Amino acid sequence: MKTAEIAQRYLDYFEKKGHTIVPSASLVTDDPALLFTVAGMVPFIPYLSGDVPAPYPRAADVQKCIRTNDIEEVGKTPRHGTFFQMLGNWSFGDYFKEGAISFAWELLTAPEADGGLGFDPEDLWVTVYEEDDEARELWLKHSSLPEERIQRLGKDTNYWSTGLPGPAGPCSEIFFDRGPAYGIDGGPATDDDRYVEIWNLVFMQYEITDVRSKYDFTIVGELPNKNIDTGMGLERVAFIKQGVDNMYETDQVRPVLDKAVELSGKTYGADHEDDVRFRVIADHVRSSLMLLSDGVTPSNDGRGYILRRLMRRAIRSMRLLGVEGPSFAELFAASRDAMKEAYPIVETDYARLSQYALAEEATFLRTLAAGSELLDESVAQTKANGGAQLSGAQAFLLHDTYGFPIDLTLEIVEEAGLTVDRGAFDGLMREQRERAKADARSRKGQLADTSVYRDFRAQGETVFTGYTELETGTKVLGILVGGVSVDRATQGQIAEVILAETALYAESGGQVADKGVIVGPGYELEVLDVQKPVAGLVSHTVEVTLGEVAVDEPATTVVDAANRRAAQQAHSATHLVHAALRDTLGKSATQAGSLNRAGYLRFDFSWGQALSPETRSEIEEIANNAVRDNLEVTTRVVSLDEAKAAGAMALFGEKYGETVRMVDIGGPWSRELCAGTHVASSAEVGLINLVGESSVGASNRRVEALVGQDAFRELAAERAIVSQLTTSLKTPRDQLPARIAELAASLKAAEKRIAQFEARALADRLPQLVSAAAPSGSFQVVAESLGSAGSADDVRTLALQVRDRLGADAAAIVALGAVVGERPVVVVATNETARSAGAKAGVLAKAAASALGGGGGGRDDVAQGGGTDAAALPSALTAVRQAAGGL
Repeated sequence: MKTAEIAQRYLDYFEKKGHTIVPSASLVTDDPALLFTVAGMVPFIPYLSGDVPAPYPRAADVQKCIRTNDIEEVGKTPRHGTFFQMLGNWSFGDYFKEGAISFAWELLTAPEADGGLGFDPEDLWVTVYEEDDEARELWLKHSSLPEERIQRLGKDTNYWSTGLPGPAGPCSEIFFDRGPAYGIDGGPATDDDRYVEIWNLVFMQYEITDVRSKYDFTIVGELPNKNIDTGMGLERVAFIKQGVDNMYETDQVRPVLDKAVELSGKTYGADHEDDVRFRVIADHVRSSLMLLSDGVTPSNDGRGYILRRLMRRAIRSMRLLGVEGPSFAELFAASRDAMKEAYPIVETDYARLSQYALAEEATFLRTLAAGSELLDESVAQTKANGGAQLSGAQAFLLHDTYGFPIDLTLEIVEEAGLTVDRGAFDGLMREQRERAKADARSRKGQLADTSVYRDFRAQGETVFTGYTELETGTKVLGILVGGVSVDRATQGQIAEVILAETALYAESGGQVADKGVIVGPGYELEVLDVQKPVAGLVSHTVEVTLGEVAVDEPATTVVDAANRRAAQQAHSATHLVHAALRDTLGKSATQAGSLNRAGYLRFDFSWGQALSPETRSEIEEIANNAVRDNLEVTTRVVSLDEAKAAGAMALFGEKYGETVRMVDIGGPWSRELCAGTHVASSAEVGLINLVGESSVGASNRRVEALVGQDAFRELAAERAIVSQLTTSLKTPRDQLPARIAELAASLKAAEKRIAQFEARALADRLPQLVSAAAPSGSFQVVAESLGSAGSADDVRTLALQVRDRLGADAAAIVALGAVVGERPVVVVATNETARSAGAKAGVLAKAAASALGGGGGGRDDVAQGGGTDAAALPSALTAVRQAAGGL
């Protein structure tokens, strides 16, 4: 049974049971505590917590998920994958334990001919929470399971909570017994891989608080509406129903594994370590493809870092299998073909997705080449120093800074006859992980408790009237001060105000919040921010500037008209720039983020290289031509399917409902899904002035522009500067570039002549410096200040010349100090005789730098130190003499 068929059977079954079928949410979640959708429940959290009323009493879905916390287990067990699909059925205050248990048993054991999954009841086990007698009795009632195959387990396995205050409850898990060939008897309680968990039924029954750990908390009482959250692992069911040993050999994953086998020339099943690598490649390539399809691009932080790590682990595994050249073109194409039935976007958008994958592969292959050179240098230096072990710090530097995998380091170092201090490396890795965990805990602890908005949201959605009016009369529904609901706020206080209606735009879709005031009888509130803390509810952060505001009082929201007009200009200009980019660069230049505020726009888009000045000018001209043409701006509320069919562009990762707002400028030329505010016609945008273009990662670019009056002011300022230059240089405007280039060339030539003069002046001091050599211990030491120097390279050159002039018979140490650009520099050079006697230039340079209030180091033969205290140069040179005398 193919994976897609299993998913369809699941949805068909629950649709017949009255469930609304909900499409998968994006892998990119809008939950600020998470980078990705890590579980099937994530899109439903607002409904399960009661913060937002559920739009349906029961639902079912197939949810895409990404989880990388156990990435090291991928390929080693039959069930660990970074990308996986969760089949879920949900009840929001509708059916509870009995419904969930009866549905699960019926679907699992019904014959395939009747639409079921056809599991033999003899192969199934169930676990329940040790105190949940009700669930145990319901299993006995609705299934044919004997009592001994219903096991009671503790909170660590059979009690669900988020680890935060809120809903929680016992759960019941269903396991498939793979048989004696796969492990020991005893059921799921043995925690043996023989028993594969395929379905978890969570009974959200209680409200918890005072959470001390995930399994240590206080139960406040039962939830007013009990919910059901179930999750069936699609890949786990697939590998069982397809009769293979693990998820990597299922129909949606195996084609990538087979392609890796073909490219490597090795045999799957012949070597355990190679098999793990094949499975890692198959998993990570599929995960990367799915992340790319949801708009994630490789970068050095956040979601992009996870994607980059997955790709690089796949490349590393290919290399360890003997494939050192590019392989992503074949591997990603294999994954595309395997996944396109379930997710058509991986085929229709493949040109864009593969562009990112191939660029990242090329970048990392260059990184591996550079890392190999650095590692070779470290190995050579370790051997030269008589060492047999590469330090953990060096291995960590290669891993953390250059992205060089530790297993490749181990392989290369072992070939060179050395070892790596793995204990020190692992210690540094642990420290890094602990820092990351501490940061995650910190971010999690800083998140607002959205349950304070629950009662307000239950009264309905906040009505936004700002599309058609700038003032709206309404009523105060609630007031929060310091996150606590109060009945009033007084002058000078900062508070959140919840209203039934508002004309003030809440920050979303890249557009910043409106400015304005809220007024009522005897009070005035300055609006500091407008946000949507939970879906459908608008919260106004305000300062009470006059009087006192209370719940249930009338209120009028008043938008700052000038600021709104300028924000509308910027937002519509963003759409024009986006359309111009696609006209110029092609359809692959898709939006990756934006920011619109009064007079300014920032637009990020997928593109792998800098834009030429000519391309920037073309984009700017197209956008301004659209302004000139006074194109009509229209908005329509349509179904999401209708908008997609009409070619509307959506932002990857954005969460859309069943109906969406579609904004057209000039008809289909610019057609986007957008909830922001816009001008009525393109001429109202005014001038668009592109002022910047830069990189925001390996695969994305950013353009910035000023709009309207701000654009005019910028051009007026530039005109004033040009006028000043024409006057100062007595040069016509059209000749300014040539004149400035001429002056710059003259300046550069003068600086070069000065540098040559300074270098000759230093060289003339060579005999004097050689004669200044004086004994210090067993060494001949030259430690002299040169005064000012043009560059540190000049000082280094002279130090090497002095060392060479002193010859090799005596142990010579040369330390020359100078002030370069107001900062002190000391260069130390040693000859072979001095080094044999224990004098190392790097150590001596550090001693000098310490006196200068800075740092230094380098090779044993020549090194450099510097600092901030130029007056301490004599002390730094004395430190070198004393250090030499002590050797």
